[in-house]
Amino acid sequence: MKREEKQQLITELKDVFAKSALVVVVRNNGLNMEETTTLRNNVRKDGASYRVAKNRLAKLALAGTPCESMADLLVGPTAIAYSADEIAASRAVAKMAKDSDRFEIVGGIMNGQKVDAKTIQSLAALPSLDELRGKLVGLLQAPGGQLARLAKAYSEKEQAAA
Repeated sequence: MKREEKQQLITELKDVFAKSALVVVVRNNGLNMEETTTLRNNVRKDGASYRVAKNRLAKLALAGTPCESMADLLVGPTAIAYSADEIAASRAVAKMAKDSDRFEIVGGIMNGQKVDAKTIQSLAALPSLDELRGKLVGLLQAPGGQLARLAKAYSEKEQAAA
């Protein structure tokens, strides 16, 4: 890799570390090409991103970002999954860790705080922001519909009495 390419990669990673709500470090212990492709597709489908980068370059990119404290996690064959929300990246890597014994979650950073693999697994079990919004809208619409039916029933009752 040429010097300019390395600098560009460091700049891109620095941007990822600065803007992501969740960055998960994973250890890839010999996934084959098919498993890696499946992982990348699942990560993308869940609204996150997955990237393999040299640890040395990733550590250089960490400097001055909210993710700086995760430098000690970058040991061995690692990669990062990241997302703008706290759930997407965790959900994608948790699925892969469950399906493959050659893939493990090491830890990560969530909104500037270091988290362990267990926390990331717990995050994966939570509903996504869109799912929560859908449930909230459903809850708000249900009483409104019931209220409208009740008002209509009283209206019809008054009309029948008159």
